[in-house]
Amino acid sequence: MTGTAQAAEPGLQPEDEARAAFYGLIARLFYAPPDEQLIGELLHTKVFEPGSAASGALAAAWHDMAEACRTVFPVTLVNEHTELFIGTGRAEVTPYLTHYTIKYATDNPLVELRQQLIRWGMARRDSVNEPEDHIAGVCETMRFAIAVQHRTDEEQKNFFEHFIHRGGMAFCDAVSASPKAVFYRRVAGFTRAFFEIEREAFGML
Repeated sequence: MTGTAQAAEPGLQPEDEARAAFYGLIARLFYAPPDEQLIGELLHTKVFEPGSAASGALAAAWHDMAEACRTVFPVTLVNEHTELFIGTGRAEVTPYLTHYTIKYATDNPLVELRQQLIRWGMARRDSVNEPEDHIAGVCETMRFAIAVQHRTDEEQKNFFEHFIHRGGMAFCDAVSASPKAVFYRRVAGFTRAFFEIEREAFGML
């Protein structure tokens, strides 16, 4: 898990480059509140041009998130991020996705995730305290799998279905339902729309 989104390596197809960038951005936004520079980038970057084929729920969610950047201040985002995902004693919304997928006491999806990371030659950085199932961690893993390791579509699909989709959608719903989520309600909306598109695309494999 890393704390910042990184650019994709050259040689990727434009669609995969965009996917990797979105995973990296989601990881960055949930790992830590955006600073002034990132707020400016979200506000001014033209990801979906008006009238382009890339419209629909994802474009609308991006526009909603970008528009929210017009009225936010970094200090308020620090407070919101802390209240939502860190808290004092217990966070308002847990960012650890296995929390949303455990059905039985014998389930241990975090162990399965760690085993998958070992198979892919990945490990949590020593400077990172959060477990590997943090929403930022699994999204950064997916970014790395796409942009750096160039994992096959089938490998990406398996990781997405096992470790991202179900927990990620439940997490986004929990953020959206929290009265403390203002800016992050928009981030969750964008994340949910992106995960829906990923699920549809993987379903066609």
